[in-house]
Amino acid sequence: KEFTAAGYDKWPICMAKTHLSISHDPDVKGAPSGYLFPIRDIRAATGARFLYPLGGTMQTMPALSKVPAMVNIDVTGDGVITGLR
Repeated sequence: KEFTAAGYDKWPICMAKTHLSISHDPDVKGAPSGYLFPIRDIRAATGARFLYPLGGTMQTMPALSKVPAMVNIDVTGDGVITGLR
């Protein structure tokens, strides 16, 4: 309901699951059938405009900060770069 209210309901879906199996369980090999695929969360990649459900205990990489580092970088009149860490 939240994604629909935000206008994300027509976005494509990209499943986040283990690379070791087509299921959510890395111990289940091959092409299993007859299993339930538990979705523990659904997240929105708003910049890329897609939703990604998380299957099982899938971990994701941390996102970028809300303020890009380039906001703090500047070049002075004499060509000195400031704001780099």
